[in-house]
Amino acid sequence: MSTETTSTTDIAISTKGISLSDVAAEKVLALLTQEGRDDLSLRVAVQPGGCSGLRYQLYFDDRQLDGDSISEFASGKVKVVTDKMSTPYLMGATIDFVDTIQKQGFTIDNPNAQGSCACGDSFN
Repeated sequence: MSTETTSTTDIAISTKGISLSDVAAEKVLALLTQEGRDDLSLRVAVQPGGCSGLRYQLYFDDRQLDGDSISEFASGKVKVVTDKMSTPYLMGATIDFVDTIQKQGFTIDNPNAQGSCACGDSFN
């Protein structure tokens, strides 16, 4: 994996930082295809809240804001965007998708999280 970062205006396109597993990239691509959209990115943000103080937000977004970091996956078909305030919290994090009898959905393995609550939706 390359660690090169280029900047276009104030939007950085990075191949380091946040990672997306192949399974998660396939799921994102399937959801975009289902919606008939190829202009959306998966935005991952860290917001105040939750039991432990911070919580993740994942949603599709068609905006690119000043200071956004963009990571591309699945040969550029899937873009993961983080805002400049969330990026430091998400450096080295891996997004995966699980589909088991007990759980279905995106998971985030974040080495920056010092702890999390029992619900698994927030961290500190």
